[in-house]
Amino acid sequence: MRQEKRQSRLSVKAAVLAAVAGFGLGAGTAQAQSPLEALQQYNQRAEWEDKFDATLESLDAIKTSTPILSTSTADYVAAAINTYSMIVQRGGWGQVPPSSRPLRIGAQDSAVTELRRRLMASGDLEQTAGLSDTFDSYVDAAVRRFQVRHGLIPDGSVGQTTLVALNVPAEVRLRQLETNLVRLRSMSGFLGDRYVMVNIPAAEIEAVQNGQVRSRHTAVVGKIDRQTPILNSKIYEINFNPYWTVPVSIIRKDLIPKMKQDPQYLAKNKIRIFDWQNNELSWQQIDWNSDEATQYQFRQDPGEINSLGTMKLNFHNTHQVYLHDTPSKTLFGTDNRFHSSGCVRVQNVRDLVSWMLESTTPDWNRARVDETIRSGAREDVKLKTQVPLYLTYITAWANEDGIVHFREDIYNRDGLYGGDVAGLQ
Repeated sequence: MRQEKRQSRLSVKAAVLAAVAGFGLGAGTAQAQSPLEALQQYNQRAEWEDKFDATLESLDAIKTSTPILSTSTADYVAAAINTYSMIVQRGGWGQVPPSSRPLRIGAQDSAVTELRRRLMASGDLEQTAGLSDTFDSYVDAAVRRFQVRHGLIPDGSVGQTTLVALNVPAEVRLRQLETNLVRLRSMSGFLGDRYVMVNIPAAEIEAVQNGQVRSRHTAVVGKIDRQTPILNSKIYEINFNPYWTVPVSIIRKDLIPKMKQDPQYLAKNKIRIFDWQNNELSWQQIDWNSDEATQYQFRQDPGEINSLGTMKLNFHNTHQVYLHDTPSKTLFGTDNRFHSSGCVRVQNVRDLVSWMLESTTPDWNRARVDETIRSGAREDVKLKTQVPLYLTYITAWANEDGIVHFREDIYNRDGLYGGDVAGLQ
């Protein structure tokens, strides 16, 4: 009987491990999850008899409805600075050595002992968890918690990206908190009863209503060499089933080189050429070995492969950027979401647009949004009340439960590594 019970427990654990390994973290999932959503699903499935997840603080402590730009966030960061100052005074934390293979549950490696010390130092692992060299379920839970705090996919595996994040010195984290305290205090005034905030380093969006986060959306933002600008503006219009007019910078950097490689590139992507009198041209009329193409308009027809997807959200700015849907949903499921040319791609954009329209523009609701998209018809809707938009750069923040979050200083605006921040998490 004892053997049968043991086999039953092993079968349950194996089933859970299999579920965790394949619960949709990959880049090819139809509905890519944020790190927090993935961890929540993981915790719902992982009900092992040893209750390992008792070491993981309640998800309510990580998943908060308090906006990053809350008037109280600066106070939480100030408290975190005190905590990290004490960590630094105690000598910080050691480095986790690389292993010949990613560390994950079941592994036995001397590096796991150092991993335990590191996770204990930052409060992700209980001090009583011991210093065994075995990667057990307690370490697994602590790694996932650490990954969520750093915006990484919480797969419980210590691969290269997680290892780099673990080995950022405590002194650097302290300076990061101090730098962001200044930023947060500068944004601590009244931002509006409802607003949208894009945190560029986190590649995440918050829709805020009456001081509470109504929804969060994973984003894809600008590459290091094509940065999303930091600005305050207002969203004033929604374009349904939009055309995409290719910016001159993309014509020069992307479109001309691709046409040299494949003259059918425009046709395959349903992009047409117009002069400034709106006369359509053929690709053969342009000298692709020069910059002549930049003198014309390149317009992509609405449809499934349109680079803007089904919706474009316009806001006042001088950078020719906007928020928009995308046909490339797989990028939302990756750790590194810095792929755009400056615009912001929005996951679950229908939810965001429906919220804005329902609360600001009569006769619009989710059903009408869905029907307009389904029809494929071009339609532009001016918001009766414009929605404040803040494109911000916050690489460290904390919440009311003392949970501290860090993100990569992707544009080197913190200046902590003298310009060499590749891989910093």
